[in-house]
Amino acid sequence: MNRARLRAAVLLLFVSSATTAGQSGAPPAAVMGFAPERAATQREREARFDASVATADLRGWVQRMTARPHHLGSPYGRANAEFMAELFRSWGFETRLEEFQVLFPTPITRVVELVAPTTYRASLSEPPLKEDATSALVGEQLPVYTAYSIDGDVTAEVVYVNWGVPADYEELERRGIDVKGKIVLARYGGSWRGIKPKAAAERGAVGCLIYSDPREDGYVHGDPYPTGGWRSDRSAQRGSVMDMPIHPGDPLTPGVGATADAKRPAFTEADTLTKIPVLPIAAADALPILKALGGPMAPPAWRGALPLPYRLGPGPAKVHLKVAFDWKLVPAVNVVARMRGAELPEQWVVRGNHHDAWVFGAADPVSGMAAVLAEARALGELASTGWRPRRTIVYAGWDGEEQGLLGSTEWAEYHAADLRAKAVAYINSDSNSRGFLDVGGSHSLERFVNETAGSVRDPVKGMSVGARMLSRLVIDGSPTERALARDRRHFELDPLGSGSDYTPFLQHLGVPSLNVGFGGEGDYGQYHSIYDSFDHYTRFMDPDFAYGRTLAQFAGRLVMRLADADVLPFEFTRSAAAIAKYAGEVRELADTLRGEAAERARRLDDGVYDAVARPGAIVRPPKPLDAVPFLEFAPLQNAVNRLEAAATAFEAAAAARPGGAAGLPAAARAEVDALLMQCDRALVDERGLPGRPWFRNQVYAPGLYTGYGVKTLPAVREAIEQRQWREAGTQIANVAATIEDYAARIDRVAARLK
Repeated sequence: MNRARLRAAVLLLFVSSATTAGQSGAPPAAVMGFAPERAATQREREARFDASVATADLRGWVQRMTARPHHLGSPYGRANAEFMAELFRSWGFETRLEEFQVLFPTPITRVVELVAPTTYRASLSEPPLKEDATSALVGEQLPVYTAYSIDGDVTAEVVYVNWGVPADYEELERRGIDVKGKIVLARYGGSWRGIKPKAAAERGAVGCLIYSDPREDGYVHGDPYPTGGWRSDRSAQRGSVMDMPIHPGDPLTPGVGATADAKRPAFTEADTLTKIPVLPIAAADALPILKALGGPMAPPAWRGALPLPYRLGPGPAKVHLKVAFDWKLVPAVNVVARMRGAELPEQWVVRGNHHDAWVFGAADPVSGMAAVLAEARALGELASTGWRPRRTIVYAGWDGEEQGLLGSTEWAEYHAADLRAKAVAYINSDSNSRGFLDVGGSHSLERFVNETAGSVRDPVKGMSVGARMLSRLVIDGSPTERALARDRRHFELDPLGSGSDYTPFLQHLGVPSLNVGFGGEGDYGQYHSIYDSFDHYTRFMDPDFAYGRTLAQFAGRLVMRLADADVLPFEFTRSAAAIAKYAGEVRELADTLRGEAAERARRLDDGVYDAVARPGAIVRPPKPLDAVPFLEFAPLQNAVNRLEAAATAFEAAAAARPGGAAGLPAAARAEVDALLMQCDRALVDERGLPGRPWFRNQVYAPGLYTGYGVKTLPAVREAIEQRQWREAGTQIANVAATIEDYAARIDRVAARLK
């Protein structure tokens, strides 16, 4: 059977299973956290909710909010916030704008000039297109630049560094190429953009250029915009280069809300600014520089899709890079809307999406923000008929996400005490497109997410969005994913690193969090450019807003079920399984590094590296690696074993009771809820991660050199990766104690259920 027929057969299987499960006469489906007699009422309410979500609303809101640039601190950004606030108020929400004063540099001077062996001045601009109506609003746009680069004026030879991550510099060193005193040219991809100047500065570079190669999001994937949806050679990616793995949010007020009277150092003392000047450029501006480079050919994996030989340098290409910024405080305007809970108002379900963009931001973020508005409108419709949620629902539109999660971080820091005590969960979305459900987050919510995904219909395939996800995993997933999807009809949540507004909730405060959206079938080459516009979105992303409606239905169900559940729908066997997997990975990492050190020593002794060097090429053998000592993983494994036992005991205690935990008397349910809300808080260590105390979650964090990409059990994993053996031993013990505390809190819930 060929792949297309296999895919069709798997889809048919899942559609058939879903249809059979829904036939009349089948037992009514349970809803996690609800007593059986309330499940049918909940599903009927969700059907009425679905009927209130209209694609015409979504289309109108996206068109209105993307009519002008609406970046942090802009007039239209505030106008959008006020517009959304009025909508929330009209739907019955108690709504306010909460402002914080944050550092936001905007460019005064931007120069990139090739000065040798030929000359060329980069345009650093994106031309208006007749096919894209808003692209002509040139005067209001933020220009092509990266926020939180320092000011600088440097002239130096150029070295091409591939992605510009630490492994690339190791390869350059083997080839005898040093970037000290040079300007590095890196392509987008391979890591978050802020890692590129960080790694370059650590190796002595004096400047950094980041360009968009068509291999990543250009013509390699399809026709460039405006013929197709992919990035053209004149389109550039703006973005933040703040060192967010240290901490997100306002650079001048880490750990506290950036109120008007907050104490602030001089901006030059901020620890998350770059150490060297940085600018992004389009492929058309990178092409003359790459053509002027000499030196050896880049390794095959480093070569992009531009029509030239990719050479490493250094030189003879020499570039003059000059940037200067207006370093000022601007207001970050958050929209915060509450629907007070009728029975448990001190338990909060928080739902958010950012509203600011680099320019027009139709996909990123307004497609997601419009779905949030659609959810709130539908809940308002339900409330007008007499329904009120049991718990308080908080909807938020964050400002300043693009610069470094500014609005959400400052709000979470300012309200930290309330959130620690009251937040049930945080549900985030950001960009949205057509395609497959994409969801990551806290594994204590994994079973809940799976069940909810089975209740929402995919607008194209007709099956549930969960069944479509499972069918994809059966075909394209890893062996573990395929087995789980095929045998248990269950998908795993991706662990979260960073890159959107869940970070302060999950990784600073320990609030269980989810990040949800749809994608995989849009033609999106316009990330952070002026062409992320209404015209582009309605041609190439979600033309009929069908998946915007589906996102509202899915995330709205998550909110409603968390808000109305008799007992909060947390479950811990999936958390235990995930943490056990991560513990196994760090043990395997140590074993792998031990084997690599031994193999490298053997090859160095045998002269193998000398033998592979081509005549005339400088390819130095790698340095010897220090031997990996014995690491005592027993405390970590013992803690994992205890967590698995606690999770199993909790599940058994809930299953032993008719109706599960939801069948408890009201007073006992309240006690169980209070205990459940504090379980995932145990994953937070107030001391924080080594060298970056703002990040406190011991299971999920962005990596120091991945930026957005997650590092699970980060304190242990990164100590091993960095070959800090004493620190690794210390962190194994610390993380084991954290997991023991997590297990103890789950045990307390299980005991109360009994």
